[in-house]
Amino acid sequence: MADVPASHAEPVDEGGDLLLWILVWSELVTFGILFAAFLVVSLFQPAEFAAAKLQLSTRIAGFNTIVLLASSWTAALAVHAVSNRRLQQVYLPATAVLGFGFVAVKLAEYAAEIPAAGDAAFGSFFELYFLITGFHLAHVAFLALVLLLIAWKPRQSNVVMATTIWHVVDLIWLVMFPLLYLG
Repeated sequence: MADVPASHAEPVDEGGDLLLWILVWSELVTFGILFAAFLVVSLFQPAEFAAAKLQLSTRIAGFNTIVLLASSWTAALAVHAVSNRRLQQVYLPATAVLGFGFVAVKLAEYAAEIPAAGDAAFGSFFELYFLITGFHLAHVAFLALVLLLIAWKPRQSNVVMATTIWHVVDLIWLVMFPLLYLG
């Protein structure tokens, strides 16, 4: 970095970007409201929710949890490869591919769950389930596309912002998994 004049050096992002934190908190609040709604409705329909959870595959969801954890690892590697653009151009697409893998597995899971969704015996479970998981799925798919775009010409500030939001979406899944599948 000593060979680069100070005027051309990219500023170091300390994670204090206001837009980043607005995005993080808006995601957490939005999903928090959805989780709260799910919990409140489950209090009024405990038997229906318990029966509906038996229709879900904890094995598939567990596998998808591993996929997302692996994607968080590759996202973190991309951030830490700040001085090696080539490595970032490997780790960012790897994260995106894992994200698209999550999407594919989730869509296959949905195909098996849709027949149960219309059954009144499950109350409001599947409406909330598809709303929450579908919203999460849209985030994963969109962010995977963003990561691919950033990988083309990575700038550290963009890498930090996108991977931070990626980690938030992964964190949301780590709350969602036990809430929807295990609880």
